[in-house]
Amino acid sequence: MNRSIGWSLVLVAGLLAPGCRRAPAPAGGAATGPDLVGAWRAQLQFRSGAFAAIKDLEFMYVYNAGGTMTESSNYDAAPPVPPAYGIWRRIGRNQFEAKYEFYVTRAPVALAEITTGGGWLPAGRGVFVETITLADDGNSFTSSIRYDVLDAAGQPAAGGGEADGRGVKLSF
Repeated sequence: MNRSIGWSLVLVAGLLAPGCRRAPAPAGGAATGPDLVGAWRAQLQFRSGAFAAIKDLEFMYVYNAGGTMTESSNYDAAPPVPPAYGIWRRIGRNQFEAKYEFYVTRAPVALAEITTGGGWLPAGRGVFVETITLADDGNSFTSSIRYDVLDAAGQPAAGGGEADGRGVKLSF
């Protein structure tokens, strides 16, 4: 083998090896107990706020190894809103915290708004902060959630509340 090619391969392997390691655990504590990474389905019940009247609210979550997450609910179409995006971290043994946000939309006043290109326009955002306790087997959790509403100017608005949740990890 050509000596320069051999050294080139060693150099390339040395540069690529660090990128092949497993992603570190999210910041916030030692990696103890089961992990939150994966896809989850949860039922929530708000004790206060605008969502308290909803009795069948469900969230689907995906927690990524790098500390990011995505959430979508069975009410994302009423009114139309995109999924929530956020971050999560371990805060103790079987304990996690997630913070995720979504955009809130304003309902059209009249049908004509929709037909002329208006309608469900931006009206602010919602912010969820959730504390999660994972079961020892890593397949279910309970949680408490605080929901805050911010208007289009980023100022606190009415409608926030508190909820309890319980979820299960999706599996085959």
